[in-house]
Amino acid sequence: MAIENFSWTNSNNLRIQGRHWPVEKPKAVISLVHGFGEHIGRYEHVAAYFNERNTAVIGYDRSGHGLSEGKRGHTKNYAVLLDEIGELIRQTRGRYPGVPLVLYGHSQGGNLALNYALRREAGLSGIVATGPWIKLAFEPSGFLVFLGKLTRMIYPAFSQPNNLNADHLSTDAEVGKAYVADPLVHNRVTSETGLSMIESGAYLDQYKGPFPCPLLLMHGGADQITSPEATRDFASRLEGDVTLKIWDGLYHEIHNEYRQAEVLDAIWSWMQVKVIP
Repeated sequence: MAIENFSWTNSNNLRIQGRHWPVEKPKAVISLVHGFGEHIGRYEHVAAYFNERNTAVIGYDRSGHGLSEGKRGHTKNYAVLLDEIGELIRQTRGRYPGVPLVLYGHSQGGNLALNYALRREAGLSGIVATGPWIKLAFEPSGFLVFLGKLTRMIYPAFSQPNNLNADHLSTDAEVGKAYVADPLVHNRVTSETGLSMIESGAYLDQYKGPFPCPLLLMHGGADQITSPEATRDFASRLEGDVTLKIWDGLYHEIHNEYRQAEVLDAIWSWMQVKVIP
């Protein structure tokens, strides 16, 4: 499997590292957005799956993540994150003009993909959002939210541990162990980033109306990190071509579960029906 690395400078003047898994004359191309604290390298098996089905994949490490520049877990504001997706899509279209393009985001990346489609661009061929951060599966500490709001006004880059329990990523314990041992994974979140994610999730949680392109929403039914109920409720309020799949018994990273082949097959089957001419 071929891999090409590339980079660009984002709207906050930080160098962003991208990764391209190319194929010749693809049926479709996926722009891939990872979750909070992780990096695009954790999706190599996902890219391999789609490459085998003649679909190119292009992703990147968001600012403050992986190999990209920036304070770990910090972004200047939410608009910068949407700008990065805009550049990812520009890079993708530049390499594959006219090819059906799917924006695929997981967790925080799912939040970003959904917000991007609703707020920025209606010209995508489809959206896939897995375990999207619409609401957390638990109630955040009131004290920490208060502290975040206070420090956001004074020092928005104030950083705290994100307290993510790696055991909740997958029912496969090895996934959590690998996550903890990965030197490119971090466990930090700043006041600006944390609150902007809560606010952008709240936007989705109250949105009711049309969705601009075919949408596949999938969530682990036993997710203890982001709320499958919020995803189900979001789907029920949308008008348009919306497909919802809740995977009973699976945790947060459904693409890293014991049923990962079924999960990826479900995405591919949806793409064949909804995206690929």
